[in-house]
Amino acid sequence: MKTYYIETLGCPKNINDSEFAAGVLSEKGYEEAASPEEADFVIVNTCGFIEDAKKESIDRIFEMAERKGSKAKLVVSGCLAQRYAKELEEEIPEADCFIGVEQYDKIGDILNGLSDDALSGESTDDKKKIFTDSCNLDYLEKTVRRFKGVPYTSTIKIAEGCNNRCSYCAIPFIRGKYRSKRMEDIVEEAETLAKAGCKELVLIAQDVAYYGRDMYGKYMLPELLRSLVKVDGIEWIRLMYCYDDRITDELIETIATEDKICNYIDIPLQHGSDKVLREMHRNSTNASIRKVIEKLRNRIPDIAIRTSLIVGFPGETDDDFDDLIELVEDMEFNRLGAFKYSMEEGTVAGERDDQVPEEIKEERWNAVMRRQIDISLEHNRALIGSIQEVIVDEPDPNEEKTYIGRTRYDAPEIDNGVVFTSEKKLNPGDIVRIKILDAFDYDLAGMMEED
Repeated sequence: MKTYYIETLGCPKNINDSEFAAGVLSEKGYEEAASPEEADFVIVNTCGFIEDAKKESIDRIFEMAERKGSKAKLVVSGCLAQRYAKELEEEIPEADCFIGVEQYDKIGDILNGLSDDALSGESTDDKKKIFTDSCNLDYLEKTVRRFKGVPYTSTIKIAEGCNNRCSYCAIPFIRGKYRSKRMEDIVEEAETLAKAGCKELVLIAQDVAYYGRDMYGKYMLPELLRSLVKVDGIEWIRLMYCYDDRITDELIETIATEDKICNYIDIPLQHGSDKVLREMHRNSTNASIRKVIEKLRNRIPDIAIRTSLIVGFPGETDDDFDDLIELVEDMEFNRLGAFKYSMEEGTVAGERDDQVPEEIKEERWNAVMRRQIDISLEHNRALIGSIQEVIVDEPDPNEEKTYIGRTRYDAPEIDNGVVFTSEKKLNPGDIVRIKILDAFDYDLAGMMEED
């Protein structure tokens, strides 16, 4: 029995890809190893989105090269491999194979070829092989993903690629054009997940709100949601990565009227200055952003809005940054992540001469996050005394009868947590009622309401 170990870096889309790859390998008769030291094949699923992610991926490749057995094969996959396979082949002789983001359905055959020394592919020598075909194939994914334990919470990737040409982003070069997954396949995957114990679905794509436009000729996210809420066993459905200019009245109404859809939405706004938004090649303006947030909060008063912002974009002036801070203060986002602009090779923004110095990026990042801490604490304190539905993530390793979970307003691995006590033994995935007793910058504390 051949064994594999997958090390995954980056965003939830990469985690989804790794689970898919594990499912393919399982169908091919491979068994998952507990550690890289015990595996015949060590696979590093890399992230190549920003410079820090690239460095982390390369560091992890070298770490896995040191940890794997002497006869084990090292495979580099994912975004970094897709974009820089030829360069990596030269710089990382420890790697035996490079697999792009659209080749996971072939990963079993590729590994079989590695073990048989019979691979075919591009190479500068007989040991290194590159598999990075075009990323514009139809998005078909029928293999059942393989999970570690019960998948009480799981992503569903409803589309691949991106049609937006944001001037700072390399994703279209890496993952190709936007391709929606067939609605019936998504629903079937949700049904399979529910039977395996999944209670929370997190819908992901580069732009979830664009779903269906390429395949069906119109935005189909509301219809998809209305199909998914009918799946027995699924209790929460969460939306990540919705571009604000595609949040339609129909989508807002669907969130408002379907109980299973969490009153939560992730909107990657990126900036608050009209000039910077225009130079980012975004379709938004400061006014349009404010309008869609107002519509969401008017129709769904308790909705939690998460956003991500970029500071230090080329040419960003003090006035531009003031517009960004003003947006943060006025909108009082429930959840917020800020990133320092990373110059990406091949992008329009990366070619500009007016790059912002790193020390100014750092100052602006700190200013945004300091302001957000105050806003987050204010939101959290408003929940003291309330009863919240919380999904259990894990027992607290440091305290007996204590658990860590999340409210409906918090995405897994990203947002706030709730630490609470319970006399009753609970399992990951249980959804319980918690009385909130205390609040901190980014977390809550409480106790379970006993039946």
